[in-house]
Amino acid sequence: MSPVPPRTSRSIQPLAVRPTGTWMVQRLARIVAFGFGSGLLRPAPGTWGTLAGWGLWVLLLAHLPSWGVAAVLVLGFAYGCWACGVVGRDLGVPDHGGMVWDEIIAFWLVLWLVPGDLFSQALAFVLFRAFDVVKPAPIRYFDRRFKSGFGVMIDDVIAAMYALIVFGVIAWLAG
Repeated sequence: MSPVPPRTSRSIQPLAVRPTGTWMVQRLARIVAFGFGSGLLRPAPGTWGTLAGWGLWVLLLAHLPSWGVAAVLVLGFAYGCWACGVVGRDLGVPDHGGMVWDEIIAFWLVLWLVPGDLFSQALAFVLFRAFDVVKPAPIRYFDRRFKSGFGVMIDDVIAAMYALIVFGVIAWLAG
C-alpha cells in the first residue's frame, strides 16, 4: 500500500462553506469579492466576473475623469485585498474561484488605458482573460506565493499589465 501523498498548495481543499447567493448577501465583503454575484456563475466565474466588470465600467466609470478612475482603482484594490482575504478565510480557501473582484479591478485598469471603442475593449478582454488563465511568469509566482487578499488581487493586476503591453504592441503594429 502506497502512502498518501502530502497536500500541496495546488491540492483541492474542501470548502468550509459552499458559497450561495444567500451566503453571499450576508456580508458586504462577500458581495464585493463575488463580484455582485457574478462569481457564483458557472462555468468560468473569472470570465463572468470580467464581463460584470465591463458592464459596470460602461454604466458607472467610463465617463469619470481620470483622477476619479484612479481613485476608484486604488480604493477598489485596497478594499479588494481586505475583502478577498476575509472571504477566503470564510470559505477556507484563500483564492476561491468565485472571488472575482480581482478580475473586475484589473479589467477596469485595462479599460481605463485602452481606447473606448468596442473592438479595442473586446481585444483587451480576450488578452486579459488569456493572461489571467495561462498565468505566465511572474503571474504564476505571485499566484502561488501569496495566499492572502493581496495575493488574490496582485496576480490579476500583473495580468492586466501584460494585456496592456500586448495591446500596445498590436496597436503599434496596426499603425
